[in-house]
Amino acid sequence: MSATVFHRLDELASRFGLERRGDAATVIAGVATLADAGPRQLAFLANPRYAAQLATTHAGAVVLRAEDAGACPVPALIAVDPYLAFAHVAALFEQRPHPQPGIHPSAVVAPGARISASASIGPLCVIDDGAVIGDGAGLGPHCTVGRDCTVGAQSRLVAHVTLVERVTLGRRVLVHPGAVLGADGFGLAFEHDHWIKVPQLGGLRIGDDCEIGANTTIDRGALGDTVLEDDVRLDNQIQIAHNVFVGAHTAMAGCSAVAGSARIGRYCLIGGSAGILGHLEVADRVTITAMSLVTHSIREPGEYSSGTALQGNRQWRRNAARLKHLDDYVRRLTALEKGPRDD
Repeated sequence: MSATVFHRLDELASRFGLERRGDAATVIAGVATLADAGPRQLAFLANPRYAAQLATTHAGAVVLRAEDAGACPVPALIAVDPYLAFAHVAALFEQRPHPQPGIHPSAVVAPGARISASASIGPLCVIDDGAVIGDGAGLGPHCTVGRDCTVGAQSRLVAHVTLVERVTLGRRVLVHPGAVLGADGFGLAFEHDHWIKVPQLGGLRIGDDCEIGANTTIDRGALGDTVLEDDVRLDNQIQIAHNVFVGAHTAMAGCSAVAGSARIGRYCLIGGSAGILGHLEVADRVTITAMSLVTHSIREPGEYSSGTALQGNRQWRRNAARLKHLDDYVRRLTALEKGPRDD
C-alpha cells in the first residue's frame, strides 16, 4: 500500500511561487472540487460559474484569483491562473505505478528488436524486428510494436496500443489504451469500375512530450511522413489522416478529425468534433470551436466557428425550411432596395 502524501500550505506556496493567505500549517493530503473537497483537500476556483460554491466549501484551502480571495472562508493560495496552479499541485498527489525493468515471460520479442535494459515490457506484448525500445520506456499489457518502430526514452504505452510500422515516438510520449499509430492511410485510386489501393510507404513521427488519447488513430504517410511536433496533445477518438502536419503545442479535443495532407500550425486549439478538410493550411494560434468544419485555409490567428447555434426543434425545422429559399429572398430584397427602374 502506498504511503499517503502530505504537504503544508506554506510549502505549496513556496514551491509554486504563490501568495498564501491563512494558516501556513494547513495540511493538504489531496485535491477535489469546491463542492466535494474535505478539510485536508485543496480545491480551486477558476470558472465564475462556480463562485457560489466558495461560501459553502469544506476544503482545507482553495486556489483562486486575488479578486476572489475576500469571499474565501478558508485558507487560500493566490494565482494568476488558478487552474494551472491547481494542475501543478495536483501532480504531487498522482501516484502512478513504476513497473520494474525487464521483459514479461509472456511477451514475444523478435530477435532483431533492440530493447533497453531499463525498459519495461508487460504481459503479452509483441515486438517485431527492427523495433527499438528506449531507456526507461514502458509498455503495458497487450501492446504491439511493429517493424522499424521506435519508442523513445521514458515514453509510456499504457495498454493495447498498436504501433503498426515505421512509427517513431520521441521522449516522454504518453499513449493511452486502444490507440493505433502508423496504420495505412486512406489512399485509393479509381480504375474503370473498381478501386486500386495506393501503397502507404511513409512513416509517422511524433515529437517529445506528446500525449495521444484512447482509441485515437494516426495514419502513416503515403510517401513522406505524418508529423506531430513536440508537446502536441490529442484527446480520445481523434482521426489524423496520412501526411498531416500538426505544429508544436497544439491541442485537439475528442472526435475531431483532420483529412490528408492538411497542415495545422503551432499553439492551435481544435474543439471537439471539429473537422479540417484535406490539403488546407491553418495558421499558428488559431482556435476552432467545437463542431466546426474548416473548408478553406486559415491564414490569420484568431477564433473561428461554423454551423448554427442550438435551437428548439420546432424553431430549427422552420428555419431549415426557410434556408432553402435564402437565395430567392436575397434576390427579392436586393431588387426592393434598388427600387423601381426609371425608364
